[in-house]
Amino acid sequence: MCPALDIKDSEKTSRKLRLLFITDNFPPEINAPATRTYEHCLEWTKLGADVTVITCNPNFPQGKIYSGYSNSLLRKEITNGIKVIRVWSYIAANKGFLKRVLDYASFSITSFIAGLCLSTDIIIATSPQFFTTFSAFGLSKIKRKPWVFELRDLWPESIKAVGAMSRNNPINLLEKIELFMYRNSDIIIALTDAFKRNLVSRGIDPDKIRVIPNGSNLELFYPRKKNQEISARLGLDGKFVIGYIGTHGMAHGLEFIVNSISKISDPTIHFIFIGDGARKNEVIRLASRKHLRNITFLEPVPKNDVPDYLSTIDVSLVPLIKSETFKTVLPSKIFESAAMAIPILLGVEGQARELIEKYNAGISFKPENEDDFIDKIGVLKKNKMLYKELQNGCSMLSKEYNRKPLAMKMFHELNDVVSLRLGRNGCR
Repeated sequence: MCPALDIKDSEKTSRKLRLLFITDNFPPEINAPATRTYEHCLEWTKLGADVTVITCNPNFPQGKIYSGYSNSLLRKEITNGIKVIRVWSYIAANKGFLKRVLDYASFSITSFIAGLCLSTDIIIATSPQFFTTFSAFGLSKIKRKPWVFELRDLWPESIKAVGAMSRNNPINLLEKIELFMYRNSDIIIALTDAFKRNLVSRGIDPDKIRVIPNGSNLELFYPRKKNQEISARLGLDGKFVIGYIGTHGMAHGLEFIVNSISKISDPTIHFIFIGDGARKNEVIRLASRKHLRNITFLEPVPKNDVPDYLSTIDVSLVPLIKSETFKTVLPSKIFESAAMAIPILLGVEGQARELIEKYNAGISFKPENEDDFIDKIGVLKKNKMLYKELQNGCSMLSKEYNRKPLAMKMFHELNDVVSLRLGRNGCR
């Protein structure tokens, strides 16, 4: 397989920092891990790095290969200066447990094999599932290079939170492996302070954990006028529109949202749901059974079109099911909506709520509390002064969480790890 990769320009770029990034998700997939990874890698190439990404053939979340792709053994691409290597994996939809584990494990194996053929200075593997780190760990030992665990989600804890699997022997084993990977990485890039606190409470050295949160691409997401063509086509003119754009998964509690919508009598309030996921069909069927006319479901849209659809909404809905685990997360939807000065209606406790309250960028309802949800919608619709204050708060939040400087911060952390390893070894 190595000769087939034919990546020879590492010799020409030996003075550059060579980064190998292993991730399940990458564009044209449009979920949060794919977007963060792509935008970080793009910034790193602009900083002069030689970046290679090993990923799957795009299939998230339905487990269906995107048009123009096949589940081939090996495919090479160049995306805006980023070398992309797509490898075969067992394909499964984003639901269930056993098939997804087979999906994750197969990618771990094939990404490891592909990585054997590449020269690099450092290896980064990103969660939410940590099977990517198996590949990074193995490659780091063989190549004698440092590796970084980018912690996007507390997995497998999150699969317990959504009820996909209860605590049992397989979960206990996965958690032991999880801790082993944390301990054996050179550093951990955690997306939230709460993730760091969780790891420290479980015995992980705090000195090896860096917190670099999600952010937004301010070149793509910024305040703009409403897209009149989309608004007219969807029948949103004159409506107070609440929008959800993202994965329709087990964690998001969209069935609760639909049940609550059925209790809203104001005909000027309308909801749009854009995206796909394991629970989308169930959510649509529930809305149909309730004969709801104030809700529109749309298929996923390309990432570059998302701002046009966001411009048609008045409030960005960010819900998760009620769980202690989700008190540690910061959904990426917060940052993109804030960048467009769209106030957030947040159904998440913990760190996410602390963030929007700190910047006054939205208001929160108690997760899965119907009365509170409906009440907060009324507040956002009727209180024009508050709405304007929240827009100003969104602007302040987005400036603080600009993805460009966050990507640069992570780049410097990676550079430091490589320099430290070189200092120890005395050579590359």
